[in-house]
Amino acid sequence: MLPRETIATADIPDGETLTLVSHGRDFIIMLGRDELMGTRMQFSEEQLAELTLAELAAPKPRVLIGGYGMGFTYRAALDRLPAGGSVTVAEIVPEIIDWAAGPLAHLTGDSLSDDRGKVVICDVAALIDDANDGTTGKYDAILLDVDNGPDGIVRDANYRIYSRTGLAKARDALNRGGILAIWSAAPDHKFTQRLKEGGFDVEVREVRARPNNKGPRHTIWFARKL
Repeated sequence: MLPRETIATADIPDGETLTLVSHGRDFIIMLGRDELMGTRMQFSEEQLAELTLAELAAPKPRVLIGGYGMGFTYRAALDRLPAGGSVTVAEIVPEIIDWAAGPLAHLTGDSLSDDRGKVVICDVAALIDDANDGTTGKYDAILLDVDNGPDGIVRDANYRIYSRTGLAKARDALNRGGILAIWSAAPDHKFTQRLKEGGFDVEVREVRARPNNKGPRHTIWFARKL
């Protein structure tokens, strides 16, 4: 059995420690003893972007992504982005971007220098607030992959994102017809109801972690602002 080799660690503000490890040719980001994401489980995170962008009617969509991770969602969004669109990523752990430019550079490619996108070191909630107070324009899509889902919180401050107040702020930060898409490691029927009560038209899809219908089943909520 191949051993796991620790490459680097980083502290989440007001949270636990992330550890980047290699396992043969694969890379994994661990949260404590739990696997947060890895190169063998990237398909559902790519689908978060691909399926959302396929549903957008905006000709030049403004997309906000909460959480860079290993960049799977960001790169998929850039790959599917129509001409004139833009993608902003909010990442709260700066070392994550250092890893993207360093040991994970073979995954990152030229995405960090793509002039259609930018990475901002901040809480995604701050950028949602900026869209609501007029500091920035509203978004056509907000994609959230900052936790393992509404019931798998990485840091306590993220609970507010999934609260009724947080969902209302996300809805207000969207243009009409915009989509709030949320990735989760597991289904959560109570959260589905919370989205509906928040005024969204909600679709829940089950997506495998790997292509060809392989790997664990993950959940993505697509909540459209009517």
